[in-house]
Formats: sequence, C-alpha cells, structure tokens
Amino acid sequence: MTGEIDWGKLSFTYIKTDYNVRCYYRDGKWGELEISSSESINLHMAATCLHYGQEAFEGLKAFKGKDGKVRIFRMADNAKRMQDTADGILMQRVPDEIFLNACIKAVQLNSRFVPPYESGAALYIRPLLIGSGPKVGVSPADEYLFMVFVTPVGPYFKEGFKCTNLMITRQHDRAAPNGTGPYKVGGNYAASLGSGKIAKEKGYSAVLYLDSREKKYIDECGPANFFGIKNNTYITPESKSILPSITNKSLLQLAQDMGMKTERRQVPLEELETFEEVGACGTAAVISPIGRIDDLDTGKQYLISKNGEPGPTCVKLYNKLRAIQYGDEPDAHGWTTIVSE
Repeated sequence: MTGEIDWGKLSFTYIKTDYNVRCYYRDGKWGELEISSSESINLHMAATCLHYGQEAFEGLKAFKGKDGKVRIFRMADNAKRMQDTADGILMQRVPDEIFLNACIKAVQLNSRFVPPYESGAALYIRPLLIGSGPKVGVSPADEYLFMVFVTPVGPYFKEGFKCTNLMITRQHDRAAPNGTGPYKVGGNYAASLGSGKIAKEKGYSAVLYLDSREKKYIDECGPANFFGIKNNTYITPESKSILPSITNKSLLQLAQDMGMKTERRQVPLEELETFEEVGACGTAAVISPIGRIDDLDTGKQYLISKNGEPGPTCVKLYNKLRAIQYGDEPDAHGWTTIVSE
C-alpha cells in the first residue's frame, strides 16, 4: 500500500491506514486501550454526539526526521486543549496518560505510513471524543468513546507555503462570544461550511471572519488563526470566540526567540492596511502566507504581498518551526516527543 503513495503529491485528505486505538468510558471509569483495524464505530442511535453535539476532536502531527526518528509535536498541549473542550461541553475528560499513550500507539502501529523526510508530508493524528451513551433529553451522556486514528497528509491549502487570498463577508459568523468558539468541536466547523463553499467558488482559499458582535475586529481564518507582522512585532487577535491554536502559541514563542515583540489583542479591520505581512496558522496549514484579502461587502481590497511571495518573517518562522518539528534544530522548549517503534 505505502509503495503506491506518492508522498510528494499528498493532499489533505483521508487515506486508510492499518490500525486505530480506542478507549471507552463506562460505569464511571475509563477502560484499557484497545486496538482496532475497523474504520467503523458501532453507535447507539440516541448517542448524544448525534443529537446534542457532544463531540470534540484534536489535530496534531508526527514527522520523520533526517535521523530516522519520528517526532510528535506538542502532544501534551493537545491533551490539555481536549480536556478544556470536554469541560466546556460537559464531556468526560480524557486523562493525560490515556491521550498520550493512545497517540503514541497509533503512530507506532502505523509507522509505515509516516511520510519520509523532506517529502513535505506528515502523519496527521486525529484524536476524537464523542458522547456514545443514549439520551433523549438534553443532558450529558453517561458513556464516552475516545479514539485516535492517523492518516498521511500533504498541505492543507493546495498552494502549500505560498501566498493565498482570503475573502471577508459579514453574512456569516463562525462562532459567537461566550459560545463554543474557543473549543474544538465539530459545530464550529459546520458553521463555517457555507461561507467556505462560497469562498472556494469565488477562488479564495478561506474566509477571514470578523467578530460576530460588532464586525469591527478580525477573529479567525476559518480553519486557522490569524497573525500580522509589522514593526518587528507579531500580532494576533484576542477574542473569546477564537480557538487557541497550538501552532500560533508556538509561533508567538519563536517570534520572541527571534527578538521580536509579540501582542495578543483586538485587531481592528482597518489595521490590515498597516501590516507588512499577514498569515494564517494551524496544525493543518502550519503557516499559510496571505497575499490579498478582499472585503466582498465593501469592495475594499487589502494587498499584503505586492509580489505574491511570502514575506521574510513568515519564511523565518515557518522554517524555524519546521526545523524543530523534523529534528533539524534543537528543541529548546521541549515540544517534541520521540516515538520509538
């Protein structure tokens, strides 16, 4: 199977691998990790994940280095974020030990699917937590299923590390303040499908959402966080409806390491005109430099990259982060976990 994969031409889509790892919460406690080769889940028709949105997921990656070692990036941060999401929608928390061991085991069992070094691809790891117990009234489930599957992927945006164009529309919101915006739940992504479809049809890679209350401030780039660069400063929005991106958190630290100032604050839409560079960042996209942003409601165009190429700071940050993920540079912050086969 792996001999048929063209690692350099992988898109961000699902490819069947050998095994997934599962763990059930029943009778008030978590069970042992189970290994499965099935791609299906046996689910009660009244499961809360189907009716009341009790569903959370994470996304992280494993990379094969030049030294042949496989590294998982910031796995403990994903475990913590899933726990925060579980708290937010009243699901049972997945203990660190179960989360980390399940991710490691899933990578080990599917090690032949880890793309080779310098292929531009990675092994995407998808932890999933769902309410599996039946309820008819709106209430939390008594049983939960946690599982981890993996699949080799290429870049999220087909352009890869090249400038993409975004659109702004005030006709759609991704999430509301004090809602589920800061949690990684499927409902937030369902809310973005309509505007995302419009963006693709118009030739844009994604939607740049504004705050849902006043439509004055930049929120998020659909599947990724937003950041802007100016005056040697890395600036990213502060908002109650934004998912706390682990990649963004990493870039904030790397920017500081490079001697830059960093700011997490409200970013007015009109400030777009002042940025020297703009990007979207997340596990799937890593960094996607943004060349142009079109406001479809006002007709205003924000041209960020005049030559259509990523700016120097985006290039430095991207290369630095990738070098740590692949083990080409020292992991000064202890972000990677080496997986032994």
